[in-house]
Amino acid sequence: MSIQNDPILDLRDYLGFLVNAGYTEVVIPKSEHEEKMTSSSRRELEAIRVELGDCRRCPLSNGRKNIVFGEGSPDATLMFIGEGPGADEDREGRPFVGRAGQLLNRMINAMGLERSDVYIANVVKCRPPSNRDPEPNEIGMCFPFLKAQINSISPEVIVGLGRIAVGSLLGRKVSLTKIRGTFYHVDGIPIMPTYHPSFLLRKEPDRRWKAEAWEDLKKVMSLLGLPFDGRGESR
Repeated sequence: MSIQNDPILDLRDYLGFLVNAGYTEVVIPKSEHEEKMTSSSRRELEAIRVELGDCRRCPLSNGRKNIVFGEGSPDATLMFIGEGPGADEDREGRPFVGRAGQLLNRMINAMGLERSDVYIANVVKCRPPSNRDPEPNEIGMCFPFLKAQINSISPEVIVGLGRIAVGSLLGRKVSLTKIRGTFYHVDGIPIMPTYHPSFLLRKEPDRRWKAEAWEDLKKVMSLLGLPFDGRGESR
């Protein structure tokens, strides 16, 4: 290969041109294959939402204001799954937007990611009255839609937030303090159980619980190949 056709030199010249032009960030467009995969996942999620409709399959629908379907990147490698919507989520129709959601955002940022990089959903799509635990029959009605979301996104890792979410994903009752920090596999997807952000808020100012959650997230980062630069636990 002649030096005039050296792709490394061509790339260096091109990057030098961008720097001289004032660019500080280079965005690499997705390949045609990646665009097709994202488009397919997005269409599948839209189809799941259409099938869910104005769901009246269980009693939770009686007191809700909005269905909270889930949101995020349709081709996310990381998915967070919580228990169910709270009052703020029920009002806005979006998952994790209250104080617990603000903490979750900081946890995601501490991993070097943005909320838009991941996908966030709940086991049940409607708020249980007074934020009680969802009943088994309520989970049973809603879980197929969550499972369809997981299949559509096909994340590399799932973080289960709290006892209800982890127990639903694993199909059994769990003691979160006993199993957190260890990966479990369901349908080939590693699941990391950790504490729900609302639990971490209730446990403030004791830093032990956030420190343990951060250790769990560091294991997720390692599995995903995300760089760790000494960032501490989310505050």
